[in-house]
Amino acid sequence: MAAPSAVQRTAPAEHIAVRCVDSDVHPVPRSGELTQYIPEPWRSKYFLSRPVGEQIYYDAPDYAHARAMRVDTFPADGEFAGSDPDLAFRQLILEAGVDIAILEPIHGSCRLTEATAAICHAHNTWQANHWLDSHNNWHQRWRGSICLAIEEPEECVREIERWAGHPYMAQILINAEPRPSWGHPKYDPIWAAATKHDITVSCHLGRGNHEELPMPPVGVPSYNHDFMVTYSLLAANQVMSLIFDGVFDRFPTLRVVFIEHAFTWILPLMWRMDAVYEARKSRVEIKRKPSEYVKDHIKFTTQPLDYPDDKTELLRAFEWMECDKILLYSSDYPHWTFDDPRWLVKHLPEHARENVMFRNGIATFHLPETVPALEGQVRVI
Repeated sequence: MAAPSAVQRTAPAEHIAVRCVDSDVHPVPRSGELTQYIPEPWRSKYFLSRPVGEQIYYDAPDYAHARAMRVDTFPADGEFAGSDPDLAFRQLILEAGVDIAILEPIHGSCRLTEATAAICHAHNTWQANHWLDSHNNWHQRWRGSICLAIEEPEECVREIERWAGHPYMAQILINAEPRPSWGHPKYDPIWAAATKHDITVSCHLGRGNHEELPMPPVGVPSYNHDFMVTYSLLAANQVMSLIFDGVFDRFPTLRVVFIEHAFTWILPLMWRMDAVYEARKSRVEIKRKPSEYVKDHIKFTTQPLDYPDDKTELLRAFEWMECDKILLYSSDYPHWTFDDPRWLVKHLPEHARENVMFRNGIATFHLPETVPALEGQVRVI
């Protein structure tokens, strides 16, 4: 069932060059909007039978008031931040200057992996009908994500086959928390389907509820700031697994993006992996230095940006890690951690600005180089 379209809206014929690709935007279903898309029997026996209550394990500033969102992103109708495509269009596209935005619905893992697959299935249909349809994507600026429950590889392949031909689905979206790590052969059907359709696999940090929360080696953390640091360690383990377990040798065209896992940690990790590789070449089956796999296959989003007091330290880190090869701009709209592209671009090395702000995004997600011109839109570059 598609969303009702009261007014026909069409994109202008004039086009402009894409100069800002946002790789991390979070749409949210309106009340009751998602349920209709959850397949049975999971809709009735799992989601409708569970008590509704607080499901976010988060202690961000002013959480009790704004739920970790920008206070101005809540629609006037009382719905949640990120639920109104028109408001998001005005704030993110017209006022902030983003030319193309990658939508990433956030969902935590469920206790039953089949239920996680069901909610992913629902999110995909919901995006297509409520954000990527001709009424809400008349301006051709939204791109969607094929949400997958990586714990269920066979179901993942079915979802990829179902949506890979959609003109506005730009990536596959998974969580990094499920075990075993991604180098395990059980996930190979997912990587095979992704490379078959030449579509990027992106990973966004996710939180389940209570026993489904990601478990660091020393136990469940107490606070949100513990989690935020832990997620970088989680991503580091997946990077090592992808490389040392030979995923990129088995699937040489696979592209992986880590969203909201930070990125400054990748520089010392590359140094360490390369050192171990040089010392143990005879025992390691991979074909190249680990840092080369990172630069050829892996990207990271700019938000959250580690921001030292001495700004020259950040610039040196950018240069050493060759940020022009591995970074994608991201805003994290509508969250309180939102990074405006006009602010972020000033902190990048000048020679890397175009790559980070739009060229890498266009190449990674196979995006068009031009979009319909919009009256009154701010331009970032």
